[in-house]
Amino acid sequence: MLVVNGKIITWGQANQILPDGWGLLVRNGLIEKIAPQAELLKDYPDEERLDAEGQYVMPGNICAHTHFYGAFSRGLGIPGDAPTNFTEILDKLWWNLDKALDEDGVKYSALVCLVDAIKHGTTTLIDHHASPNAIDGSLDIVADAVNEAGLRASLCYEVTDRDGPEKAEKGLQENMRFIRRIEQNNPDDANLKAHFGLHASLTLSDETLERAGSLCPDGIGFHIHAAEGMADQVFSLETTGKRVIHRLDQFGILKPESILAHGIHVDESEIQRLAETSAWVTHQPRSNMNNAVGVAPVEQMLDAGVRVGLGNDGFSNTMWQEWKEAYLLHKLANRDPQRMGGYTVTQIAVLNNANLVTGLFDGLKVGELSEGAAADLIFVDYHPFTPLTAGNLPWHILFGFQESMVTATIVAGKPLMYRREMLTLNEGEIAAKAMEISENIWGRFTSISTQD
Repeated sequence: MLVVNGKIITWGQANQILPDGWGLLVRNGLIEKIAPQAELLKDYPDEERLDAEGQYVMPGNICAHTHFYGAFSRGLGIPGDAPTNFTEILDKLWWNLDKALDEDGVKYSALVCLVDAIKHGTTTLIDHHASPNAIDGSLDIVADAVNEAGLRASLCYEVTDRDGPEKAEKGLQENMRFIRRIEQNNPDDANLKAHFGLHASLTLSDETLERAGSLCPDGIGFHIHAAEGMADQVFSLETTGKRVIHRLDQFGILKPESILAHGIHVDESEIQRLAETSAWVTHQPRSNMNNAVGVAPVEQMLDAGVRVGLGNDGFSNTMWQEWKEAYLLHKLANRDPQRMGGYTVTQIAVLNNANLVTGLFDGLKVGELSEGAAADLIFVDYHPFTPLTAGNLPWHILFGFQESMVTATIVAGKPLMYRREMLTLNEGEIAAKAMEISENIWGRFTSISTQD
């Protein structure tokens, strides 16, 4: 198809905002040509046309770490006293909610998050799943939901020892089973990839880490929380004498394809090792503030050569909101208005996230509009009242763009939403079914919580 009548924002290392009158030719899921619109209309008169109606056309956003499974936490009350620290939040909320999920809960927690992503212009998501009482086949359920939505994603199962050795082994096998599915290169799974999921150092024994390291194939990265709360470091030091990053390194977890979420409580030696191994670290400022766990040394990591991306940890798939929180949080925490500038936010949210996904998808260029790149696009109904240039675009996003301005979402050349009309998922039906099953999930959550 031809994408016409849009103002094109390319992103990429050489970000450009093309003047009016340029268009895109999309074929086989890729951007085949960027050229003056008159030229495209002349050379390809029979191509289907998608009208951007004068809006900005730009790459879709990427979320480098999320949790679909946590969707049913919205509005959920925790029985008893409110948690007072991060470990209590894990114990009282997340480790009881994941146990409450059955297969329907797995499916609809994914679907409501995918609706949210399409509506708000997030075209690629890297998910970290947990459902201890519905492990076998759970990644297929999530994968089928992703395929139905038409988005791009990488999936994994969160292995942990907190529910006993049998379920830890089931988690290991679920990862391996899904990795084998992806290795079959089924065309229906073209938008899917796999990681090998692990929870965090504080819930994983040496034996489980060693087994995961031996099972995980070459070229597949791990996806694990690392040093999110100080409790993770305390556990690692007290039980092994090593800090978290060095402990994980011992078992081969720090691969160039691996994602370590958070990295808040890391020291200089850990930062150096992350840089040396080329492992990815993801930053989730909204979650970190909500859990009161601290502020990740993102700028220090970047200066050391660590590859840092931006996720949302299961918050809404409004990634520009995550930009804004990152931009503001580091200024406040350091009492320095020069910290975490707009270009730094752009580096992690656009360029680094794109490089992460490009590595995952076998060299496919994403996160930019260029010839040969994936046709993962959004249309944005933004009307600037001050000059908008390639140089000041980050600050227009930080202070002007809103996710409600996204009117179209396209992945691999397939429109998933146009003129704010969902085309692949029925939001009303999904929300109604999720509402129906949420009562059962909340009931099981309360029962599990009061038993504990």
